[in-house]
Order: sequence, then C-alpha cells, then structure tokens
Amino acid sequence: MAPHMDTKPLSQQRGNEKESIAPPAKRYFKAEIVWFNAIGFLVLHLLALYGAYLYFLFRIKWQTWIFATFVGLGSSQGVLAGAHRYFAHRTYKANLPLRIFLIFWHTVATQNCMWVWVRDHRQHHKYSDTDADPHNASRGFFFSHIGWLMMRKHPDVIEKGSTIDMSDLDNDPLVSFQKKYYLPLFIVLSLFLPTFIPIYFWGEYWLNAFMVPFLLRTVLVLNFTWMVNSWAHAFGSKPYDKMIRPTETLLVSVVAFGEGWHNYHHTFPWDYKASEFGMQLYNPTTKFIDFMARIGWAYDLKQASNAVVNSRLLRSGDGSHPKLGQLTSNEETAH
Repeated sequence: MAPHMDTKPLSQQRGNEKESIAPPAKRYFKAEIVWFNAIGFLVLHLLALYGAYLYFLFRIKWQTWIFATFVGLGSSQGVLAGAHRYFAHRTYKANLPLRIFLIFWHTVATQNCMWVWVRDHRQHHKYSDTDADPHNASRGFFFSHIGWLMMRKHPDVIEKGSTIDMSDLDNDPLVSFQKKYYLPLFIVLSLFLPTFIPIYFWGEYWLNAFMVPFLLRTVLVLNFTWMVNSWAHAFGSKPYDKMIRPTETLLVSVVAFGEGWHNYHHTFPWDYKASEFGMQLYNPTTKFIDFMARIGWAYDLKQASNAVVNSRLLRSGDGSHPKLGQLTSNEETAH
C-alpha cells in the first residue's frame, strides 16, 4: 500500500509536543552515580572486548558468526522499526503477525520492556534536550550516550514522565504481556536461546556461544542505538531546523540502519522513513517497513509532503540542504 501524506502540525503528533510546551524551569540538582549500574556496564563492555575478538577475527564457527549477525539484525529491527517507528511514533499501522514479530525481536534486543522504551522516547521528543529529557544531550556526549543509565534521574524526568500519554500501549495486550513477564521473556529469548542454539545444533563451545550471539550482540546493538541519542545530537548538519540539537549524520545512519537522519526526524517525527529521502540515502529500516507493506503486514504509512518539507527547510534550516539553491531560485522566479 502506498504511503499517505500527513501534514499535521508537530503539536498534534504523538511523541513530539515540544513546540507547544515551554521547557520546565531550572531547579537545583546534584548528579548522583548509581554505582551498581555503572560497574555493571563497565564489566559488560570489558567482557564484550573478548566477544569482539572472537567475532571480528573469526575465532568461532562460521554458523555461529552468521547466527550472531542474524540475531543482531533482527533485534535491531525490533527496536528501530518496532519500538521507535511503530510503537513510539505510530508512523504506520501493523497487523497482528507484524506486532508479534516486532515485540519478539525487541525483547531479544535487551533494551527494557516496550512500555518503558516508548515512554522514555516520547518524553525525549516532548522535552528534547532539557532537564526533563531522560538522555538530555545538553549534559554532554557521555551522559546522552550511556551516562543517563548510570545516574539518578533528574527530578524533572520523574515529574514529567508521569505526564506522557501511554494510553495506547496500556490498551495493547501484547505490550502489557511483555511488560508483565519481561524478565522471564528476556532470560529465554535474549540470553538462553541465542546461547543454546549454537551449542546444541552445531557444537559451538559454550563460552563462544555466550560471548558472541548474546553478550557482544547485545552490547553492539545497545551502543548503535545510543549513538542516536549522543552522536546525532552533537555532530552533523541541520538542514530542516537549525534551532534544535539533532543533526543529519551518515555515520549514525550506517550503524543504526537509517536512524541518523535525526534533524529530519525531530522536525517530522510522524514520517515512517525518519528521513526525507527514504532509501535514496542509507535507510534499511525504511526498506524493511516497505517490504512489510508489500506483503500486507504494514499499511497507512505516513510521510510529510514535499511542500511541507521544502517550506520548513527554507524557513528554519541551516542552509546545508543540497536542493536549497534550486528552491530559492524557484521562489524568486515565482515572485
């Protein structure tokens, strides 16, 4: 089914109400490290170095290498096409098999339950880069990447988190099931099966099976996702809105499968492509959603019209858009 155009103002899009809401007033806050989390992430990343040695130097069975790559790609789409573009922003509609598929792979990704992921992301858009943003990029690169998971939440994050509309997920039985049983589901789907399958089916050494399809895969997918919060809020151009932190960056789009066109996404969060150009730039997640639409599992794909996009980049962009000169000339000719 072909995408349909959506030109609603930002204040009417779920998960992005920032333009219609004043940022919270500054309050005194003393940052406090949660040492259990900080040490846990340190150990996780140190162990992942051994997994990287096994994976990138091919010290594991070839079946395990392919399997780990497959699980990494699947769990990435559970986050990007699922938690982000479908559940958080509702940029398209999905039938039951696709919703099950997305929640399954999101569980494998080890990024908390869907409800919490979506609540944090909607709050990030609503209060982007303020103290009420869970991973506020104004507090620095490290904080927006991983530090926010190692520290006590700012009071504004706790206070404003309770105002996020989560009624659609509260009424979703699949999301509610995953939220209620997230821990056992995580143990079975993300930890046990990716470790057990290589051992049982092709005789992989148990430590290799644990280190690569589970641990390294988890750490890589986490960091590639976190780069959208950190790198894509720090480096790059702003062709659509120069007044916000999110940027357009190829590096993040490569590692996060099309999520690095972030200045566009924060300007038009309801667009299922999360980019003006879809597959003309690197955007495999858009290709995945397009495929699901072709087989009838996804439908009502939303996207901003060319007229709306062109008007916005002329009005608020930083002048870096490649077609800006042509648009300016056309506008002068029309007058």
